[in-house]
Amino acid sequence: MPLSESSAPQPPLSPANTELSANSELSATSGVILTNEQIQGLLPHRYPFALVDRVIEHEPGKRAVAIKNVSCNEPQFQGHFPGRPLMPGVLIVEAMAQVGGLIVTQMPDLPNGLFVFAGIDGVRFRRPVVPGDQLLISCELLSLKRRRFGKVKAEATVEGKLVCSGELMFSLVD
Repeated sequence: MPLSESSAPQPPLSPANTELSANSELSATSGVILTNEQIQGLLPHRYPFALVDRVIEHEPGKRAVAIKNVSCNEPQFQGHFPGRPLMPGVLIVEAMAQVGGLIVTQMPDLPNGLFVFAGIDGVRFRRPVVPGDQLLISCELLSLKRRRFGKVKAEATVEGKLVCSGELMFSLVD
């Protein structure tokens, strides 16, 4: 079962439960829970490594679904590959990890620090991702141990077709 589906429908979170400022602009019609500007306030990544454009579903401490729009203007396509641009698999995994990071950024009682990759298990690439594609990335927190080590299950799809999946581990660096 894809991570974005569950047995019971999940209502969108209100601005109050996303712990955002009163000035946050949330649109029920567009499905945007976190805008690019809000994501930048939660994650340390910046261009060219900010790989999450918007979040459309978010349950802090549990799960998140986000979008990465793949553009031909991104720097990796100059060399990967000329004449046949493909999004590098490591960047797909990095985008999934950033969505996973958004799950824990608003959890209460976590120590201050930076969460970084600690491991990658069972990641598989199913089909290429090319400029013009829109990655839909779903992550679900599987475990958080001693408030320092975590694991997420992640999937990325394009037009409903699975392009990448696996489990990503992270740890807190003081």
